[in-house]
Amino acid sequence: MRDSFGKRLWLIFAQASTICIAAIFVLRIFYPNFLNKSEPAIVINKVEQTVASAATSSYSNAAKKAMPAVVNIFTSKKVVINPHQRFLDDPAFRYFFGDQFEDMEPPSQPENSLGSGVIVSEQGLILTNNHVIAAADAIEVALSDGRKLTAKVVGTDPDTDLALIKVDANNLPAITFASSESLNVGDVVLAIGNPFGVGQTVTQGIVSALGRSHLGITIYENFIQTDASINPGNSGGALIDTEGNLVGINSAIYSRSGGSMGIGFAIPTALAHQVMEQIIAQGNVTRGWIGIEAQDITPALAESFRLEKVQGALIAGVLRNSPADKAGLNAGDILLGIEGKPVLDSGSMLNLIAALTPGQKATLQISRAGRVMDIFIEIGKRPKPVNTDN
Repeated sequence: MRDSFGKRLWLIFAQASTICIAAIFVLRIFYPNFLNKSEPAIVINKVEQTVASAATSSYSNAAKKAMPAVVNIFTSKKVVINPHQRFLDDPAFRYFFGDQFEDMEPPSQPENSLGSGVIVSEQGLILTNNHVIAAADAIEVALSDGRKLTAKVVGTDPDTDLALIKVDANNLPAITFASSESLNVGDVVLAIGNPFGVGQTVTQGIVSALGRSHLGITIYENFIQTDASINPGNSGGALIDTEGNLVGINSAIYSRSGGSMGIGFAIPTALAHQVMEQIIAQGNVTRGWIGIEAQDITPALAESFRLEKVQGALIAGVLRNSPADKAGLNAGDILLGIEGKPVLDSGSMLNLIAALTPGQKATLQISRAGRVMDIFIEIGKRPKPVNTDN
């Protein structure tokens, strides 16, 4: 009885085990990870691809807009070489041969230089630096389309190192002027020119400073300082903003090696446009003049004259019978303002007076013996040659 019960129990166990094994086998077929120890899922952070903004760090549109208006300028000058000069300077040679060699026309060889310029009108007017074309016997302009044209001088202004030349062509790509007065330190600018004669080149930088003066480059200085690379051959080229509009004419660099050291100077469009308009209208530039000699206010002078700010220009001398003399200005007066505009130093004073029209009635604000007062003056015309300061 017991054996029969035992056999029956073993049979039930065997059948149950077989069913369980079969069930596990079926589950493993359909669910391979069944009974495997689960592992945490691995999360990978992926950067989502986004469409780059059109305003990323590319200035190609500005460059494309302005580059056709920037030209290369090649000048040549005949340099006379007299191979007989050393003999003519010898008294013994002159004793035997007299002056017969002096009538011989000495040979000459061309001396070439290059620079850049900016087309300012569709009718062929080109603005450049005066030092680029000064004393040139011939001027050739290479346009962006490959044409080379002879240019003639319309007018020059050495006091600001600007010159206007013209080529016989029409429908040229003229640059668009922007107001240099809206520039701020830190604004991005591009310099376009022909450095070292390698061809048209664009460099990028920022406005490092504004109103730079006392550099000894020109008489009237109000330069834009930039770290955009300006090298020999860039002179007269364009300094543009990120919209491709002209904000300055590249003029000079500070360098000990002859190449760019990160300090370049450009003539602002406010001054360049004023000079250009006068040259177009009358062939030269007329500036205001009052006939004074001035110097900057130092902290010591400001304290001595009891000035609130280290600002203004101290009148050191007044030319007799000049507009300043007739208006009653005296040595020792401090010029604080001209026509409502503040005089920061002697450089800004020079520019403010030069911008006035000869014959114009103007108001000067001065400090005399600690008292601020207005002086009314009739602006004169700056004499030429220039031998005195305003």
